[in-house]
Amino acid sequence: MFRQSGLLTAFVILAFAILAAAPLSPAAAEDRTITVFAAASMKNALDEVDAAYTARSGVKFSVSYAASSVLARQIEQGAPADVFVSADTDWMDYAIARKTINEPSRVNLLGNSLVLITPKESKIDSVTIAQGFDLAKLAGDGRIATGDVKSVPAGKYAKAALEKLGAWQAAEAKFAMAESVRAALTLVARGEANLGIVYATDAKVEPGVKIVGTFPADSHPAIIYPVAATTTAKAGTGDYLAFLRSSVAKSILEKYGFKFLVSPTI
Repeated sequence: MFRQSGLLTAFVILAFAILAAAPLSPAAAEDRTITVFAAASMKNALDEVDAAYTARSGVKFSVSYAASSVLARQIEQGAPADVFVSADTDWMDYAIARKTINEPSRVNLLGNSLVLITPKESKIDSVTIAQGFDLAKLAGDGRIATGDVKSVPAGKYAKAALEKLGAWQAAEAKFAMAESVRAALTLVARGEANLGIVYATDAKVEPGVKIVGTFPADSHPAIIYPVAATTTAKAGTGDYLAFLRSSVAKSILEKYGFKFLVSPTI
């Protein structure tokens, strides 16, 4: 009898030890992870911001980078996301209209610039981008890469600028429309396109390209990156959004070339 009791006690102790050593259940682990859907152009900068937040809070991240149009539609279709960072206000407005975004949490956080790039080894050095700018002639027999002008924010900004400068019609046939601004950047870096129109922040992180011109700010709508929590965001997402407005985040984002549009909160 005593032997059985001793065995039972040992079994109970062993069971408790196993439970104590077991990893968190998927549900518990998920509570410490924030899922972010962010514009492709945010990758390098936001990865560093998120690493800083993880070091401070222990919260980890699952981040999907793609064109804002793709992400807004995925959220609309029920993809699990806590935060949406768009590269333009249109796709944030789209998400809000479909009631997938917690509208009061929205902040127009960042600004950017639109630039003309070439492969690093290109003989093109400097281009004055102004009214009458002949992009088609500059491209020669090559292609011009940018995001899809019908949906990708960078492409929409590019088309708007070229239309205002009188350069769109002649150059339209030479465009290679990419699924995101980072895909367009890659086409130029690989030499598969002679020219590209991307954000200044993209060109800054890609050693295979160089900036040869900057589009006038008044040639296209202001480039604004709004950020917001989704309507299904986990508890704690608000703390992360506050961190995105902090002086720590500001210094990181500005290092990558983004313009901080709000006053730091902390």
